[in-house]
Amino acid sequence: MGKHPVIVNLIIIILVGFIGIWIVYLSIALFTRHGQSDTVPGVENMSYTQAVETLHERGFRVDIRDSLYVDHVKPGYVIEQFPKSGSVVKPGRKIFLYINAVHPKEVVIDQDNNPREDALKSFSFRQGMARLEELGFKDIKVVKVLGDNDCIVKILANGKTVKKMEKVPVNAKITVEVYDGRLVELRDSLQNAEYYEYLNSQSTYDAGGENDYGYGYGSDPVPSGVPEERSSARSQSQAQTSSQASQTGRASRETGSEETEHSEGIFN
Repeated sequence: MGKHPVIVNLIIIILVGFIGIWIVYLSIALFTRHGQSDTVPGVENMSYTQAVETLHERGFRVDIRDSLYVDHVKPGYVIEQFPKSGSVVKPGRKIFLYINAVHPKEVVIDQDNNPREDALKSFSFRQGMARLEELGFKDIKVVKVLGDNDCIVKILANGKTVKKMEKVPVNAKITVEVYDGRLVELRDSLQNAEYYEYLNSQSTYDAGGENDYGYGYGSDPVPSGVPEERSSARSQSQAQTSSQASQTGRASRETGSEETEHSEGIFN
């Protein structure tokens, strides 16, 4: 061996390296429990206390990941777990639990710092609905009221008007009052109807009947509000009617006088 010290040193280095690798492998196997496994029990829909006890009895660690709110799950109960029930994992692994919150999450619908004003007022319908859905509201009812655009009038949560900066539970029943945009169309229709009614009354008046105010040619003076040309035409017509009546009365009196004189001549 004294003749070949290099070979001896090389053999020693190989042996030490092999022993080191073997020690590292044993340490990793011991730490990671190589070759060992366990099955995760199902704890969903259990109370938090019961779920933790069940997992600890099986040697698992527990970590609460988040608190959510679901209507159909009791408050304080496990909504979801990870890894899932039946998963094969290393013993002592940490199991993450999602717990149903005792109270529903509350959100601010309109974060504009004007708490006296109604939330989302004057927002477009599309913007308002996108905001509500983004916040997690599910029970949303839309009520349309007469108006000239498609803007939101107000938001109601469980029948109460929501103000800006006000917190609302996400499970609340939301009612969105929004204009239907029919006011302009209705206003135009009414104006057209009034115009056609005026034209019809004008035609009736010119034909010799009563006008739209219920006055004929022999009635009292035309009330205020009637166009001047119509009032003038009616005055001229009334003057003509009076003149014709006077002439008819005078002719009747003359005829009566002649008949009287004729009768007296016969008797004489």
